[in-house]
Amino acid sequence: MDRNTITGIILIFLIFIGFSIYNNSRLNKGYESAISVAESFYAKGELENARAEYINALRFKPNNPDAITKINELNLKLGIVTDKPVTDSVAVQEKKAESEVISSAGQNIPSDINQYGVFASSAIGDDEFITLENNKVELKISSKGGRVYSARLKDYRTHDSLPLILFSGDSTVFGFNFFTSDNRAVQTNNLYFKPVSEQKNFSVISEPQSVILRLMAGTEKYIEYKYTLAPDKYMLDFDVTFKSMDGIIASNQNSLTLDWKMYIPQQEKGRQNEENYSTIRYKYFQDDVDGLKMNSKKELDEVDITTKLSWVAFQDQFFSSVVVSNDFFLNGSVSSTRTLTSEKYIRYYTSELGVPFNPASSNALSMKLYYGPNSFTTLKKEGLELDKLVFLGRNIIGWINRFMIIPVFNWLDNYIGNYGIIILILTIIIKIVLFPLTFKSYQSTAKMQVLKPQVDELGKKFPKKEDALKKQQATMDLYKRAGVNPMGGCLPMLLQMPILFAMFRFFPVSIELRQEHFLWATDLSTYDSILALPFTIPMYGSHVSLFTLLMTASTLLTMKMTGSTPGSDQPGMKVMMYMMPVMFMLILNNFSSGLTYYYFLANMLTYLQNIISKRFINADAVLATLEENKKKPVKKSKWQQRLETAARQRGINPPKK
Repeated sequence: MDRNTITGIILIFLIFIGFSIYNNSRLNKGYESAISVAESFYAKGELENARAEYINALRFKPNNPDAITKINELNLKLGIVTDKPVTDSVAVQEKKAESEVISSAGQNIPSDINQYGVFASSAIGDDEFITLENNKVELKISSKGGRVYSARLKDYRTHDSLPLILFSGDSTVFGFNFFTSDNRAVQTNNLYFKPVSEQKNFSVISEPQSVILRLMAGTEKYIEYKYTLAPDKYMLDFDVTFKSMDGIIASNQNSLTLDWKMYIPQQEKGRQNEENYSTIRYKYFQDDVDGLKMNSKKELDEVDITTKLSWVAFQDQFFSSVVVSNDFFLNGSVSSTRTLTSEKYIRYYTSELGVPFNPASSNALSMKLYYGPNSFTTLKKEGLELDKLVFLGRNIIGWINRFMIIPVFNWLDNYIGNYGIIILILTIIIKIVLFPLTFKSYQSTAKMQVLKPQVDELGKKFPKKEDALKKQQATMDLYKRAGVNPMGGCLPMLLQMPILFAMFRFFPVSIELRQEHFLWATDLSTYDSILALPFTIPMYGSHVSLFTLLMTASTLLTMKMTGSTPGSDQPGMKVMMYMMPVMFMLILNNFSSGLTYYYFLANMLTYLQNIISKRFINADAVLATLEENKKKPVKKSKWQQRLETAARQRGINPPKK
């Protein structure tokens, strides 16, 4: 083949590859768009529209198992069975879905319903939904299991502007497991409850409203679930009544198992951050709050709890689902699974909680359910130390956040609507409070810089490595005679470190910053991106955060202005000084842009403070003062005086200065 033929073949191949990539991208976008619309309809309870959109999605990806599974589920819910002729690929998939639903529907009918004993009549039923909502949350309660089927938070949306749903559909399990007196295993999550009222929608406006469902076991024998929601609340009361269960539930059973499982969907743009702050937390009865290790790298993290518990929370970065006992849970076991087959979920949580039970003729359990944001203020009002779901750090770090940073932040939030401005003012306030320490540190650094030429002379006097100890002793003697404390610049900086760590904990968990815009940052709770990279850099990520770059540049600028101090001119020390900002840049590139914006502001204000401090410090005056200090006799400490007195008593003459 000649050159033109080869060139033509290559061009045709490139065109074919380019078209394939373009077509695949177009199909992916079309599929994702259809799925997004379908999920939106599904969340609103518009099941027929959702089914139509899932079928539409199959036009782009005919064999996608996720879409087919959803169609199967919706066909079952809607009771759709058709025998229409198949004319195209979409119809083929729809026909398959319908046939699978018919077979799966048969599987939902137990082959031997007598295995449920007195609950056999509740093993078959229609999956009906009841809506209970106020201005904060919309709950869909399913007749199957009598459980909360989905929870939508009205004031929030996902990072891609979809309705924010904490959980939905069969991604959750919630029910009691127990044995009957004739040794039959019962799981209420799989049985059908009957609503007491025919009303399907309960809208809470001025006073609480309740939804009541019953799992029948005979005439006037049932398990009753009562959900009560008040206005302006994320917390609802959950009361369980066991009516005439004596002789039905095993008489030797003094506890029931509350089985609660949930897939946690991704809600935020920064998946890494969301995973880092997602965990299971629980409160020991009349004791402290504990939980699984945050940011655990284990594929499966689990723990058995043998003591009493007050509540258990399935926690996401900014939202939580919590079950609270008004009495206590006897014990529990919880687990968190990290790696899931579907990317739309970040965790799979499970818990089994022991609920105290007295097999009397009438027995009641009183609990609460919280479906809402991890807002420190909101959770604080609910009590029970639920505010500790917002992890603000331990010991002094948590104390600073709870009693200093949050009150000031909330006070500013009452008067200012822009969170970028709030962070700026908060930074200025912190810098003003810390200015005496900063000025003290700068003074010490200035003295060290004045003495640096004399320290360099000592280096020339003791050039050999074996004289390093003599050089160090001479240097310390110089500092002592001049009245300079080498640690004088470090101690004030160390005292500021708790503030820096407190802010490191505060910003990533502050739901107030979630989806708040400022300058180029579209969400101050996650990273800002000015450039998406076509590849991923280890530790750094696949995007460029401008606030992180500004933070790094301002750190280097501040370090350069501070100047060199004795020891900082050593090659190893220089490398360390410049490596630290680079390391922080790599680590913080995926962190909250509110945090890196704060660090940038703090650096720039430190730079301005140093300029102001420099105007009040005259190097010649400092040198003259240090020279005067050298002439003064060195005042011995009481400890040194005691040592010398003891030496004289032993006949040892102390060395002369």
